[in-house]
Amino acid sequence: MGFAWFLRLGLPAGVSWGATMNSPHNSHSAVPGVEKNLPPRKQSLAGARLRKHADFQRAYAAARKRQSASMSWFLASRSSESNPQDGEALWPRVGLAVGRVLGKAHERNRIKRRMREALRRHVGLFPEACDLIFHPRRAVLTMDFTKLEEEIVRILMQAKAEAARDRSISAPPAPPAGPS
Repeated sequence: MGFAWFLRLGLPAGVSWGATMNSPHNSHSAVPGVEKNLPPRKQSLAGARLRKHADFQRAYAAARKRQSASMSWFLASRSSESNPQDGEALWPRVGLAVGRVLGKAHERNRIKRRMREALRRHVGLFPEACDLIFHPRRAVLTMDFTKLEEEIVRILMQAKAEAARDRSISAPPAPPAGPS
């Protein structure tokens, strides 16, 4: 290996190795007081995903199946009584179930990528303390992304309203305020 091995790193023409240290993704700025123009940070679904089979089964048992144009979905509310062994906070969680009947692996993966991206864009609409499971149909693979996104927003708004209604019904009535 000769002296020119660093030329194969793929740096653009006219950019020296030292200039890459001042890239916007580097945490250290070469010029103090100069503001970096970083793009807004993307929200992630990493902490809001259902992963364990037992969590899916618990949600299926507590939920009712609902239908929309291109998917069916399940909404199950969680409370601190339902998971006494878990010390976790009750943030919303989302699961995707894409079965083999929907196509080959690359098609199922594309359906999941499209669904995750549409969900990631609307994390703020997730119903609190609920598990939400989506079962997309094959139409999700070919439908326009904006229509998919609109349908997911519609489902999330409906789920949020149902979760709020369920919480208000299951909440114990406040004790009457007496003279003190």
